[in-house]
Amino acid sequence: VYLILIRGNKILLSRRCNTGFHDGDYSFPAGHLDGNETMVQAMIREAKEEIGIDPKPENLKLVHVMHRKESNEERVNFFFTVEKWNGEPKIMEPHKCDNLSWFEIDNLPTNVIPYIKQAINCFRNKIFYSEIGW
Repeated sequence: VYLILIRGNKILLSRRCNTGFHDGDYSFPAGHLDGNETMVQAMIREAKEEIGIDPKPENLKLVHVMHRKESNEERVNFFFTVEKWNGEPKIMEPHKCDNLSWFEIDNLPTNVIPYIKQAINCFRNKIFYSEIGW
């Protein structure tokens, strides 16, 4: 699950570090389901764990689904957005994220993970489903 936060014409991105996956590249606050939880519950948990905000379940909206193939794995990613939340985003896991910033949506950093760029473009164009890596 991935969280797309928009504030005006800016989008929140986090730069990964020390994870072994796209370290130094920007992504969204995200995470895997722990088991015995819904996608919405996982998204709320990850938002709290990674950036210290508390979105309410009724405010989360599923905006994109991506079927993604990497060299050694296949994933289905679910992208949520939320317009209202409690708290101000901040780095809560400095051992996994070394920058959390709002970027102009029309002027993203060059080091955004490619499938995240695709998700942003799909979100902006209201495309609900996409595939990458096939």
